[in-house]
Amino acid sequence: MKSMLSYPKEDELRRTVLIAIFASVAVVLGIVESLIPFAVAIPGAKLGLGNIMVLTCLYVFSARDALSLILLKTVLTSFILGSFSTFIFSLLGALGSFLIMLIMLRLGRGAFSLIAVSVVGGVAHNLGQLGAASLVLGTTKIFYYLPFLLVSGVVTGVFVGVVCGKLIDSLSRVQWLTAMKGTRGETGAEAEGNAS
Repeated sequence: MKSMLSYPKEDELRRTVLIAIFASVAVVLGIVESLIPFAVAIPGAKLGLGNIMVLTCLYVFSARDALSLILLKTVLTSFILGSFSTFIFSLLGALGSFLIMLIMLRLGRGAFSLIAVSVVGGVAHNLGQLGAASLVLGTTKIFYYLPFLLVSGVVTGVFVGVVCGKLIDSLSRVQWLTAMKGTRGETGAEAEGNAS
């Protein structure tokens, strides 16, 4: 019996191409994000714009696809923009955000709004990066920035959630993508939730 998350060959190719496009957009968003000046220099403080693509991927495809997107995006962005410490900050922040959003989606789409998932994911993203920065720098004083990061996580989480909503709505109108999801019988988030 075929897995619920398996694809026909043609759909598999389309899925791979789309994830590559999602990763490319996430990398561009990361570069744009690096150009936005912060009022306070906080290691690990980011807007988390890459979550736009990660959350969209979770809704359109599956957790496996979103995780592949995170790894590809983090490696490429760190290679272009930063150092090993930047890679650690980004990876831990993205993984923390991913896990929280996945848990919320597993509880069912009806239980949490897209904006709520995005806000919690944004806060988790900043907390993950702050924790990584604390480990790398060897100090807990950095947690003085926690209130700022919590507020920024909520604000950017709302923004990301709104953008994701519009993007997901647009993708739902793409006929071949809708047909591809129908091949599996469920969307990525639904299939992940029902498989558990």
